[in-house]
Amino acid sequence: MIHMPSAQTSNDLPAPRGFLSAALLSAAVVLGFSLVTPIQPAQAADLAEIFEEHDPMSTKTVDHSQWASLLTSYVSLGSDGITRVDYAALGENAADVEKLGAYIDLLQETKVSGLNKDEQFAFWANLYNAVTVEVILEHYPVRSIRDISISPGLFSTGPWGKKLVTVEDEELSLDNIEHDIMRENWDEPRVHYAVNCASYGCPNLALEPFTGKKLEAQLEKAAKDYVNHPRGVSFDGNKLTISKIYDWYGKDFGATKAAQLKSIAKHADPDLADKLNAHSGRVSYDYDWSLNDTANGPDGS
Repeated sequence: MIHMPSAQTSNDLPAPRGFLSAALLSAAVVLGFSLVTPIQPAQAADLAEIFEEHDPMSTKTVDHSQWASLLTSYVSLGSDGITRVDYAALGENAADVEKLGAYIDLLQETKVSGLNKDEQFAFWANLYNAVTVEVILEHYPVRSIRDISISPGLFSTGPWGKKLVTVEDEELSLDNIEHDIMRENWDEPRVHYAVNCASYGCPNLALEPFTGKKLEAQLEKAAKDYVNHPRGVSFDGNKLTISKIYDWYGKDFGATKAAQLKSIAKHADPDLADKLNAHSGRVSYDYDWSLNDTANGPDGS
C-alpha cells in the first residue's frame, strides 16, 4: 500500500509551488498592497535569453561526484516506489553537509554558457535538486517544504521565490531555475520529471545525478516511473485522477486536455496508455505536499 499522508494534499494546499493564486493576487490589487518584490528585467523574462547561450560543440562535463555520493548515502527507494531522503542522518553528518555546500558552490562557479545543451540541462536539474535538499536541511524538521516561508511577498509560501544561488553573476531562485530558464529554454515537458520539490506528490528525486551523456535515458526513466505510479496517474474504474502537475503546467504537455493525456500516455505502460488514450470523461487532480522524508515512509523509522 502506498504511504501517502493526507495532511498536506492538494485539496488542503492548492497553490502550485511558489505561485500566488489568482484570487489572492486580485484581492491584493483591490487592497492596494504591493505584495511581491519588483522583479528586475534580468531576473525574469531576460533570464531565458541570458542562459540560452551554449556551445553545441563543447565536450566539457561537470563533476557531479559529490552529489552522487550524497544521493547514494541518503536517498533510497521505498517499497511503495517513492524515493525519500534521510534528512535527519544527513543533517547530523557535518562533513556531508559541507560536501553538499561545496557541490553547490562548484556549480555556482561553473561557466554554464560553455556547456552543450544536454550538459546544461543536467546542470540545472542537479542544481535545483541539491539546493532544495540544502533548504530542507536548514529548516529541518518540517512537515512540508511549503512551511519554509522564506520567499518574498505577503502571501508567498515555500522557498521558491528567494534568491539562493548565483550563476554567472545572476542571482537565482528555484523558480528562476525551473520556470525562467529550464521551461523557457527547453521545449521539454520532462523538465517536470527531473526537478524534485521534496514532496510525495512530486516525481522521484533521482538516485543518481543527471548527466549530459545519459540524459535521454534518465529523463525517460523519470517520466515512466512517475506516470506509472498512482501519484502520477490512477484509474478507479472509469474515474481518472492525475497529478496536479498536469493542471498547473498543462500547457507544457499539450494545448488541450486530450493532447495532455496523449503526452502522458507516451510514458505509460501499454495497458495504462490504452486507457489514457481512450479516456474522454472527467479528470480529477491530486497532489501530496508531505515531505519526502525517510522517517515518514513505510520503510522508515
